Amino acid sequence: MRSLPARLLSVRPGGLRTILPAAVALALCTAGALAQEVQRTGCVPPGIWADGTGAAVEPVPLLRRIADSPVVLLGEQHDRPDHHRWQLHTLAGLHALNPDVAVGLEMLPRRLQPVLDRWVAGDLTEEEFLQQTDWRTVWGFDPQFYLPILQFARLHRLPVVALNVERSLISRTARNGWSAVPEAEREGVGTPAAPSADYRARLREALAAHDRSESQADPASSAGDPSTRFIEAQTVWDRAMAEKIAETRRVTGRLVVGILGEGHAAHRDGIPHQLADLGVADSVVLLPWDADRDCGELDGRIADAVFGLGVEPRENAPPPPKLGVQLGPAPDGVAVSTVSDGSVAAAAGIRAGDRILNAAGSSLRAPADLVAIIRRQAPGTWLPLTIRRDGAEQELVAKFPVQAR
Repeated sequence: MRSLPARLLSVRPGGLRTILPAAVALALCTAGALAQEVQRTGCVPPGIWADGTGAAVEPVPLLRRIADSPVVLLGEQHDRPDHHRWQLHTLAGLHALNPDVAVGLEMLPRRLQPVLDRWVAGDLTEEEFLQQTDWRTVWGFDPQFYLPILQFARLHRLPVVALNVERSLISRTARNGWSAVPEAEREGVGTPAAPSADYRARLREALAAHDRSESQADPASSAGDPSTRFIEAQTVWDRAMAEKIAETRRVTGRLVVGILGEGHAAHRDGIPHQLADLGVADSVVLLPWDADRDCGELDGRIADAVFGLGVEPRENAPPPPKLGVQLGPAPDGVAVSTVSDGSVAAAAGIRAGDRILNAAGSSLRAPADLVAIIRRQAPGTWLPLTIRRDGAEQELVAKFPVQAR
């Protein structure tokens, strides 16, 4: 599936009625015109589908081919609204060609499947759904990003499947290793396939960016090495979702469309690698491609196809409060990889390499936890933080300006 042609539907937000006409209109574009547009604007122009090398291609053949695939993984960066709009329109386009679709969500753990079933059946309001899933705690990112996808699934009575496991299982693996988790407490997750060398290297690089002291870890070291446990935790996480996807495909026979973080799918590592080990070798990976993204990442393997996005317009509403950091997962708390100059975080004394363990009295287990707390922060208020730096814990206070920035 490396050479799938790729370009999908260009639809205005909320314009589901235009999906099929848009596909027909786009299909009339010539390959020469597309090539000229790519050459003129660079990497992947907005509204254009391209293959994994950045070469523009036609949408209709892509849709027709992947609509017959067993699994399509739609990657996202969780806090980017346009990524979720793209996911919705891609899902709708696939559904137009193959109505036998099931939607898999990274956002919820398996124990909440009964709530998803009640949602699809029309038995819950949005407010009831968010309450019964404890969305703000379990996931944390803005539910308005995901509710249109959930509404689409309910409208068409598509099964929606909770792919994830409890965060505590992944955190426990990161702390102690998978072998230390008793089989009865593994939520049914089996033994993962060994990750590729490239995936290990990327995960080690990610962890090293968070904590330079671990960047010197020996790749052949024992399970006591934090980076080894971190890789093992990520692999277990990928395996858990892959198993649920494979089970849904096997039981329902439907095309399973996964809504999940890009890191679980890019380069066909993570979930696609585990799916192949489970006998689903021909999954498809599709990714949104932001206007400011490095074209050098288009190495031919990052995805089967990418869709160019423009710069997101500013909303009239005041922007939400921001700490001004780039965050990543860590065996404990959340890791700070970069701190923006002049940001709230910089003023509070937060540094790259710190781990934020606690915010406003709540322990942090994933970046989404901190994002959710910050989004509830009113302008002009203070947010107490507990960080770990050089092995020692410190208390800091982030002071948000009267006008959020």
